[in-house]
Amino acid sequence: MLEHTFVHIPGLGPTTERALWGQGCCCWSDLLTGLDQYPIGQVERHVVQATLESSQSALTNLEHQIFARGLGLKEAWRAWPEFRSRCVYLDIETDGGSGGNSITTIGMWDGKSFQCLVKGDNLGNFPDIISNYSMIVTFYGSGFDLPMLEKGFKGLKFDQIHLDLCPTLRRIGIRGGLKRIEKQLGIKRGDDTEGLDGLDAIRLWRRYTALGDNAALELLIAYNREDVVNLEWLANYTYQHMKVETVRGTPLAIAS
Repeated sequence: MLEHTFVHIPGLGPTTERALWGQGCCCWSDLLTGLDQYPIGQVERHVVQATLESSQSALTNLEHQIFARGLGLKEAWRAWPEFRSRCVYLDIETDGGSGGNSITTIGMWDGKSFQCLVKGDNLGNFPDIISNYSMIVTFYGSGFDLPMLEKGFKGLKFDQIHLDLCPTLRRIGIRGGLKRIEKQLGIKRGDDTEGLDGLDAIRLWRRYTALGDNAALELLIAYNREDVVNLEWLANYTYQHMKVETVRGTPLAIAS
């Protein structure tokens, strides 16, 4: 889908994008070779050419910045397949506070392995670890996880492509919290974590810190792990459905 995308070109919106698709201009190379043929509204041709040439180079080298800026939160889903190999699914837990020092665990899943950073142990490694990724997938991370992380790690700024599944799923009619959506879509959790929620995560952390209950920490980490592992399945589901809705009625729908 990414190479069929034109909305990341400054000044070019979804109406013009669909008009281009409708006229058979379906990918970057089509538009680059037909700049004088296809209507691009008020956008200057040199801007289109420069953006698309930069996009081709960035995609070849898996450089994410141009897509993070151009796609924004709304259209970040388009880049998921191409950047899946450099994607991390992320979720944090807190002690219930609103400050950056309230973060207790940071769970990360890259499609192959899971790691959980824990306050008082290795939480400080987060900035170095996250710098290795080009794309971040969260559930409501734009409203909670990433702002909290920026509070917790002074000077940290996220330049990655950010797919926030919460608002993106709403665009295809799926609403609610993560646990509710998982049940709606048939995603099952383990017996040990079934029914746990964010309040339970706070209680587990308090039990661990107050009583030294390592079993509570282990359950918290298991809960955090399921949060992030399930995000990968949801990202695929979201991408497939968003693609269908976006290209419906265009030549891209026929091609796919």
